[in-house]
Amino acid sequence: MTIKERVESVRARIAAAALRVGRDPGEVLVVAVAKSFPASTIEEAIAAGISDIGENRVQEAQAKIGEINAPCRWHMVGHLQTNKARLAVRLFDWVHSLDSWKLAQELDKAGSTLGKRVRALVEVNVAEEPTKTGVTEIELFPLLERVGSLPHLSIEGLMAMPPFDPDPDGVRPCFRRLTRLREEAVSRFPELSLRHLSMGMSHDFEVAVEEGATMVRIGTAIFGARPQG
Repeated sequence: MTIKERVESVRARIAAAALRVGRDPGEVLVVAVAKSFPASTIEEAIAAGISDIGENRVQEAQAKIGEINAPCRWHMVGHLQTNKARLAVRLFDWVHSLDSWKLAQELDKAGSTLGKRVRALVEVNVAEEPTKTGVTEIELFPLLERVGSLPHLSIEGLMAMPPFDPDPDGVRPCFRRLTRLREEAVSRFPELSLRHLSMGMSHDFEVAVEEGATMVRIGTAIFGARPQG
């Protein structure tokens, strides 16, 4: 399949999943995660109608962003170290992986320096896996209470990366948990936007859409197998 055909297939599957639960498919944004793929491949995806590109590493994204002339929005979807916050704010339109008060402060500081309001999602470790980044459920609400005071940081919602399960239905409880956390956060912090749920990847995005995802992070299902080496 070509990238264009894969994009069309992903959009059709999103539409079917949304309609199964009475949602508007237009509520779901596809973020095409392009790690390891060159700028030329990303441009193919943009030509196929993709408007949002995700990257896992700041330096890798920096090289590609300089090569791509086509208009798109850039999303940082990987773990972000505090010492890379300023560069990330300069390069990206969205940060999906805010996971600490220290990083929130650094993003806000960078936003102030660059004259930019940083759109960010708080990453939640819904399964509380010791090897994964993200705040725990217990840490989430205290963090949301603090970040509301940062003038150059706009908290737009929550993000999660559940454990891999070969059966997509196996991660449904994690998606439901994140949806419930967002609903509780909206009621507790009405001053924050919190309208987005970034959850679901190539193997489970249909379940994520059924459970309320507004952003799905799709790599393999759009770009194919990752280049080796």
